[in-house]
Amino acid sequence: MKYNPDVSSSRRKNRKAHFSAPSSVRRKIMSSSLSKELRAKYNTRSLPIRKDDEVRILRGKYKGREGKVTQVYRKKWVIHVDRVQRDKSNGATSPIGIHPSKVVITTIKLDKDRRAILDRKDRSKAAQPAATEDVEMVDAY
Repeated sequence: MKYNPDVSSSRRKNRKAHFSAPSSVRRKIMSSSLSKELRAKYNTRSLPIRKDDEVRILRGKYKGREGKVTQVYRKKWVIHVDRVQRDKSNGATSPIGIHPSKVVITTIKLDKDRRAILDRKDRSKAAQPAATEDVEMVDAY
């Protein structure tokens, strides 16, 4: 059931919004889940993928392969992973595009902006202030 009257539930409109989304929105949509170790460390389930993250492919022909992200191709909704490529008939190699939902991030490339995102998304910090803060109840007449 739709709760917000400003949001369409039309398949046609949702597909149009998805496929004509600007690059800034595509970044958010092209997120990957974190590995179990990273999930425990950062208390975050997923993160928008970026170049130089290390990933493990979970689905498809290249399942089980690990490598570094060489390119995030937002226009085509795919990422290119190091050493995941095919040989063309003329001898050149071309990278295979993999959808970011089909990979798991094993190593995060951290800088100050990425660290700020992880701090903001940290679920343990978000849950604690409500539990530890005492609120005095006052009768209002």
